[in-house]
Amino acid sequence: MPIRNRMAEMKGEITAWRRDLHANPELGYDTHRTSAMVAEKLRSFGCDKVVEGIGRTGVVGLIRGQKDTRGHVVGLRADMDALPITEATGKEYASKVPGKMHACGHDGHTAMLLGAAKYLAETRNFDGSVAVVFQPAEEGGAGGEAMVEDGLIDRFRIREIYGMHNVPNRPLGSFAIRPGAFYAAVDTFEILVTGKGGHAARPQMVVDTTLAASAIVVALQSVVSRNADPQTAAVLSVTSFRTESEAFNVIPERVVLRGTARTFTNETREMVEIRLRNIATLTAEAHGARADVKWMPSYPSMINHPRETEIAADVAERLTGAVERNAPATTGGEDFSYMLQACPGAYIQVGGGPGAGLHHPEYDFNDELIPVGASYWAELVEARMPAG
Repeated sequence: MPIRNRMAEMKGEITAWRRDLHANPELGYDTHRTSAMVAEKLRSFGCDKVVEGIGRTGVVGLIRGQKDTRGHVVGLRADMDALPITEATGKEYASKVPGKMHACGHDGHTAMLLGAAKYLAETRNFDGSVAVVFQPAEEGGAGGEAMVEDGLIDRFRIREIYGMHNVPNRPLGSFAIRPGAFYAAVDTFEILVTGKGGHAARPQMVVDTTLAASAIVVALQSVVSRNADPQTAAVLSVTSFRTESEAFNVIPERVVLRGTARTFTNETREMVEIRLRNIATLTAEAHGARADVKWMPSYPSMINHPRETEIAADVAERLTGAVERNAPATTGGEDFSYMLQACPGAYIQVGGGPGAGLHHPEYDFNDELIPVGASYWAELVEARMPAG
């Protein structure tokens, strides 16, 4: 297969880009070095248009095919940002920036899409146009939403858009996808429980916030087990329990609970918020305390479009023959969801082989995946917009 052969030839070059990105990680929207590197390379490849500053620090390159009479534009998206984690890989190209590392493989995603962009700009063996989209702030900053709000879809006339993410410990080069809800909606919450502090030896004189907060934690476990439809997945986790005192003999005035909720439908998402508010408020009241709830919605559920999911799966199958077409949904979040709300498309997972998991200090993107991922992008474009 010529695409695979060309990507194999480019593997060393793409790997060098990836390792340079890995050594110089940037967080959120502060991807200034990364964005500049991406824009410079896209221009050097001969992209017909390179636009910076979309969604603050996002970059888009436009590559026109042999004919552009169809007016069809396919978008390919890669994320660029790193995580606030101290690296522990010990690699010679490990992060040079204390407290920051590419622990999710966005360096690999960016490098693979750059490799595909170089190939597509060289060959232009398609009719229509390709928009290669490099997004900042996937890790909690909603960079996907920012790019959409900045006109990504309409400005470049994107008619369908695709994303991809590596998955450690899945067989190298194997693909997984599913139509419909693939990644969960992500929400966070904070509950401030206020009572009357005092001496632990005289509990009758206080309103015990640790008791009230503990009762709230236990009661919240009923939201999923007794309120959610058993056939509709949901997760509600209290992940932090903090008091304002560390003394052994003080009952604190305030306790703060924090946590996250993961859901796949709007109905379940709304139900979880309502039940959490009611349970927290009334349970605190039953203990003579007060609960103030702050609900912080984040990424919506990422929902693959059926037609584009089938297209992506067919391309992956032709490339490697290893595709799971009805993969399990994941309770992780992904802000590609905003792009899929604005435009038809699909998101696929690709196996990275054995290694540390995502968001782990010892994680490192497997460079053996580079020819597969870059070939997938190129094959997808040529399949969707065949020349001739």
